[in-house]
Amino acid sequence: MRSSAGKLLSHSLRRNRGKPVAGGHGFWIPATRSSSKMLISTVPSDEKPDQNSIDAGSSMRKPISLWPGMYHSPVTNALWEARRNMFENPTGDDDSQSKLTAKSPSRSRTSILYKFSSDFVLREQYRNPWNEIRTGKLVEDLDALAGTISFKHCGGDSSARSMILVTASVDRIIMKRPIRVDVDLSIVGAVTWVGRSSMEMQLQVLQSQDANSAESVALEANFTFVARDAQTGKSTPINQVVPETEHEKRLWKEAEERNKLRKQKRAQGKEEHEKLKDLERLNELLAEGRVFLDMPALADRNSILIKDTYHENSLICQPQQRNIHGRIFGGFLMRKAFELAFSNAYTFAGVSPRFLEVDRVDFIKPVDVGNFLRFKSRVLYTEANSSAEPLINIEVVAHVTSPELRSSEVSNRFYFTFSVRPEAMKDGLKIRNVVPATEEEARTVIERMDAERPISSP
Repeated sequence: MRSSAGKLLSHSLRRNRGKPVAGGHGFWIPATRSSSKMLISTVPSDEKPDQNSIDAGSSMRKPISLWPGMYHSPVTNALWEARRNMFENPTGDDDSQSKLTAKSPSRSRTSILYKFSSDFVLREQYRNPWNEIRTGKLVEDLDALAGTISFKHCGGDSSARSMILVTASVDRIIMKRPIRVDVDLSIVGAVTWVGRSSMEMQLQVLQSQDANSAESVALEANFTFVARDAQTGKSTPINQVVPETEHEKRLWKEAEERNKLRKQKRAQGKEEHEKLKDLERLNELLAEGRVFLDMPALADRNSILIKDTYHENSLICQPQQRNIHGRIFGGFLMRKAFELAFSNAYTFAGVSPRFLEVDRVDFIKPVDVGNFLRFKSRVLYTEANSSAEPLINIEVVAHVTSPELRSSEVSNRFYFTFSVRPEAMKDGLKIRNVVPATEEEARTVIERMDAERPISSP
């Protein structure tokens, strides 16, 4: 006999088959009166994050029958099972299900615990060849957890309406300190800001330095999700968020300011002097590139053209990589992009790179099962002013390619920053300068450099 979650998924896929939905996720909120309240992983603000955490290794210790054929990893399995519990064990009053209500961040707060110190099987899933954490898998898990958080925030009192939740962007993922693979860690997050149909959530990776010290933030990320009506594909209103604690109010204010300033930046055209300034920067960037093209024997030996840093890989998107809406799981795309960027940084620097942050991820168009996906990576620019911590900025662009239609469209853009370990610099390692050879490359470099500058009020 099919579970209620299986019936809901089947109904979702039949109703939405063939409908384009932007973003890497596709979390379907069913139009049913039975899924009114969320039961799992809500961590009240006055409790420790791990008290009601989802166990990251739980799905490896018992079989998962939820939506077979979907994308599986230790954490995504646990999160899919948690969502099944939301469907199969609903609670709450039916009176409030048809209207939007304001919720506190604590209602969506969710955490997942990695018992690396005692769970050898789980630890092996996250260990890289250097006996460190596989950052790509951690980024993948952040995306899955962000989806669950958005699901909890929107799937309660508004469950009388059908909606699809999709990842709009990842503003920044910052590594604050190295993450160990032999010490327990937890990821905790909650919705911090809500617009009309969009929401921002902050996620933190918490880990102690050793078994005897207190947990502190090792990584921080901000995800933005948007809600789409399942029937029309248009934006649809969601529950507002009401911050309660001083910390929650501060996060809400910061997110509100970021949103306002971004809108202002998009709305304002550049002044004439700014255009002239960009033209000067463009010519300055292209100067060395022209030497490479016209007089290669005289080119700077400590520099390299952007086009000579390219790496790429391709894959056919398989059914096992889909999410609960039938689209390719956004976390899977982020992991593949990260691993290509890491490989690029490795071959560029000549030593194992050190991940610093995900600068930006844009979900432009959906990726479907059967799509031919190409990832193209390049080093955009380096910042070697600081000999202790040189920066390597890498772009990865994902293309959905259709050979039958002779078409190729960009589905995602990812931007990463890496460095190298201090001991490598002490041994005399030098990071080469990267120069553009075309106007398109130079403009992209300027755009990314400007994007990396902190947003400030006019």
